Amino acid sequence: MSDDLLYQIALTLVPNIGDIHAKALVNRYGDAQSVFKAKKTALENMEGIGTVRANSIKSFQDFTTSEAEIKFIEKYKIVPLFLTDKKYPQRLLNCYDSPLLLYYRGTADLNTSKIISIVGTRNHSDYGKTICEKIVEELQNENVLILSGLAFGIDTIAHKSALKNNLSTVGVLAHGLDRIYPLQNKILAKQMTENGGLLTEFLSETNPDKQNFPKRNRIVAGMCDALIVIESGKKGGSLITAELANGYNKDVFAIPGKTSDIKSEGCNYLIKNNKASLITSASDLLEMMNWNPAAKTANKKQRALFIEFTADEKIVLDILQAQDNIQIDQLYFKSGLSSSAMASALLLLEMNGIVTSLPGKVYKMSN
Repeated sequence: MSDDLLYQIALTLVPNIGDIHAKALVNRYGDAQSVFKAKKTALENMEGIGTVRANSIKSFQDFTTSEAEIKFIEKYKIVPLFLTDKKYPQRLLNCYDSPLLLYYRGTADLNTSKIISIVGTRNHSDYGKTICEKIVEELQNENVLILSGLAFGIDTIAHKSALKNNLSTVGVLAHGLDRIYPLQNKILAKQMTENGGLLTEFLSETNPDKQNFPKRNRIVAGMCDALIVIESGKKGGSLITAELANGYNKDVFAIPGKTSDIKSEGCNYLIKNNKASLITSASDLLEMMNWNPAAKTANKKQRALFIEFTADEKIVLDILQAQDNIQIDQLYFKSGLSSSAMASALLLLEMNGIVTSLPGKVYKMSN
């Protein structure tokens, strides 16, 4: 592999340089290698970097770890996904704290048109298991990617149900790709690499330590179009993931439960406080996400009767009609338009009431 990967991995290892600073540096210098070759004074004068971080970059010598990781990547045919790669999950680009570098083993398209994250308690009830299996089964003809964290409980049920219904499913890991946690999911993980995949930001030999799980959860929240919470206590990873998804302007949904049920406290809390929309089936989700094919066709025909669109506008409309609530970075990626052409098309579509802009540079078809 190229020297680019050596420096990309190295940049994730520099002390005092997290994802936010690393991305700012790459945006400034163009690539990871140029960051390491930049003059110390230039780094010191860059906003947000300063002397301490500049010293960390210029004194960094641990390229042997990068070299070892490259050997691991080559041996196990892992795909490294750097922030600027086209195959990097484009939905994450709108998340301020998205990972600089990801490691992927699998077959699924991480930029497919519909991604649904499903999370929930590890200690689920029969009700939680049944509703999770039911929702995934109802999605079997919708060409969606099911995303979760490969944990015990609802995560495992979501992955297994996806495979059973011939849907691609990706597990986001809180450790390196040289191990599986929990170990009981080893066979499931192997099946997922054949119809989905495993994704992580952690190097090989990284253990599933407690502090890694919130970082894993932000990827589960940031990569999806919609996040469904199925059974959760009032505290825990599922609620954290839901809060993150709300912060990323994602659509969050929750399955309601009995007010006396501890396992439904989290879901009921999200619904009560308008942090999640209530759903009881996949059809509810499809309707709220405007993923109903019949409704889209009708809207498309109705609009086409009255307005003549430019070629650029048609490109944007085709994307929005296939996937609602899309972020500007993903629109650029899918359309291939220049920034000026995209801005012009969106402005005219908004003026005509065809497209609506939402917070976080998110766009959707107007109702």
